[in-house]
Amino acid sequence: MNQLIAIALGGACGSVLRFLVSTGIYQWLGRGFPYGTLTVNVIGSFLIGMLAEALILQRIIFTMEYRAAILVGVLGGFTTFSSFSLETLYLIEQGNLNKALLNILVSVVGCLLAVWIGLMSARVLFIYSNGAVPWLGGTLPYALIVVNAVGAFLIGIVATLLLHKVAISLEYRAALVVVLVGVYLTLSGLYLILYLLEHGHTFDQHLNLMLAVFVINSLSCMATLWLGLLIAKQV
Repeated sequence: MNQLIAIALGGACGSVLRFLVSTGIYQWLGRGFPYGTLTVNVIGSFLIGMLAEALILQRIIFTMEYRAAILVGVLGGFTTFSSFSLETLYLIEQGNLNKALLNILVSVVGCLLAVWIGLMSARVLFIYSNGAVPWLGGTLPYALIVVNAVGAFLIGIVATLLLHKVAISLEYRAALVVVLVGVYLTLSGLYLILYLLEHGHTFDQHLNLMLAVFVINSLSCMATLWLGLLIAKQV
């Protein structure tokens, strides 16, 4: 039951994110081609490839609900095969056969390539010492910190594009940024703490390590988020 609740909550968040991202992309690039659906599917495919290695293949039993909420809930709600199918069919009915074939080709090949890139990237991170090195009397899960930083980088790019292309008030923009960044930093830091607990660390003996890992994760995510903001502003 806990897993079902986690998936339901994650799915709600993913669906809202998909709506915001796809709507912003359509307002930016127009609806002459399914840019919005293609964007969310490619981004979601890359993330599920990377997170499949980071969250599933590491076999962290303690965080089963956490993994289900992200992979099945958030990314399942964020990506959409049904919208891709419907939009492709609409293109065919409108006589845009070339656009329909292009959408099929780019979506299928692009998503498969994105999954492969994400999976290979994560595997490279975990090659050395299974993604963790000794530090402060415990282990520093550097691979998971890098994965979190990549996620923050993507959030920075997407958020900046949306904030510049979607007409919303300054107050809502500020609230969206604060909530989005705060939730991401909290959840990514929480997963690292759960990882350490699952690998034998305790609050009594490794509190300094846990606090240091949380701070390092937050700083690295903020740095890559800022980098994403800078890059997106040039688009």
